[in-house]
Order: sequence, then C-alpha cells, then structure tokens
Amino acid sequence: MTLVKRLTMIVDDGKIAKFFYPVFPPDKAAEVVVDWLKAYMKAWETYSPEAIGDLFTDDATYSYHPFDEPIRGREAIVESWLKDRAEPGTFEANYAPIAVDGNIAVVQGRSRYFKDSTRSELDKQWDNIFVIEFDESGRCSSFAEWFVAPKGQA
Repeated sequence: MTLVKRLTMIVDDGKIAKFFYPVFPPDKAAEVVVDWLKAYMKAWETYSPEAIGDLFTDDATYSYHPFDEPIRGREAIVESWLKDRAEPGTFEANYAPIAVDGNIAVVQGRSRYFKDSTRSELDKQWDNIFVIEFDESGRCSSFAEWFVAPKGQA
C-alpha cells in the first residue's frame, strides 16, 4: 500500500480537474518561490534566451493579461519575452510572495520604467500580482499576471 503524504487537487463542478504531487515541502515552498523570482529578474535584466527558458517547463503557459488566451510552451514564452524588450537599465522591479500553498504562489510587486538608464525620470509604474504554478523541479508551469497603473497615470 502506498500512502500519499500531501496532495493538492483542483476540483471543478465536483470533478478533479487537476492534481499536484509531489507538493513542495511546506518549509521549502517560499524559498523555492523567492529563488525563482530572483532568476526571473535576472532573465528580465539580461534577456538571455537560456535564462528565460530555464524558468519554465516545456508545456508552460504564460498569461500577460488574465483573460487573454495564454502563450503556450517554453519556446513561445521565450520568443514573446524577446519581442518587446525594454532598454537595459531603464526598469526596476521588486516582487515577493504573499501566499504560497503547495506548488502555487501569489506574488505582489511593483515594476517601474524610466525614460532612460539614468533612472532620473519615471515613465510608467505598474503594481503587479502574479499567480505562479510550479512543477516538482521548481520550474513554472503556469504564470498569470495582473497589473494596474497608479491613479492618474495615463
């Protein structure tokens, strides 16, 4: 007999729609998320296709807007990141997990874009929420983001 110590299930209309096993150990889950966010920022700063690809599973989905059809697959995600690059040194961001349950994390943060690399004049700012689902190796299998500009920003 095999006993399952921890399993997470998503139930839709009384049927199991998805399940996650193994689930990150509770004492490691936040650490895995923080490490992933550091790698996410490094990939964003460098636009290295390898660094970007290393973040995601082969079949990952990435939603820039929560109600749009997601981008599907690691290669397509890397391609989408490389399409619309910010100039080096013209952005900064800080992200931190606010909730972690098993392999799912909710992350809050702020992204700031500047007119140029001196960062003396703010161009745009976004407050972000990410919902990130990880596989057992710590790679992202699903990423959805919500972002909103502060009041008064055009």
